[in-house]
Amino acid sequence: MAADLLVKLYEIQENYALLDRLNKQGITIRRALPADMHRLREFAILHFSEGWADECIVSVAHSGCFIAVLDKQIVGFACTEAMPDYFGPTGVLETMRGKGIGNALLLRCLVSMRERGYAYAIIGYVDEAMEFYKKTIGAIEIPDSIPGHFGNLISFD
Repeated sequence: MAADLLVKLYEIQENYALLDRLNKQGITIRRALPADMHRLREFAILHFSEGWADECIVSVAHSGCFIAVLDKQIVGFACTEAMPDYFGPTGVLETMRGKGIGNALLLRCLVSMRERGYAYAIIGYVDEAMEFYKKTIGAIEIPDSIPGHFGNLISFD
């Protein structure tokens, strides 16, 4: 089962060496603009899910979504403020994984949340990425958070 994680934002720092390395590969990390919404939504639906696409749109509307771009194409995204205090969803094309794009997006989002005045962030419904978040940003599991906020989603059954 997936649990929620808690992150102390006041300890998060940008990894400028990683951003520089990505830039040298032609990959930029930038805030998604309203003009990006249509393509971001299509990208999220095609590679992840329609639910994630919806959260991306809400995040862009709150200026909380960052995208990774290579050759004017989205190769990854990460969202904040789809719900207050929350990080996610986030996704990187399978062919682009292992380059640090997800890490760079994660850190940029969390620093952005700190800059907006948040002290903590929740990463909801984490399963297979649990160890990544614990190792990368010191996230801790929130006790008794299974199934958490996402356990109340509306069902089509």
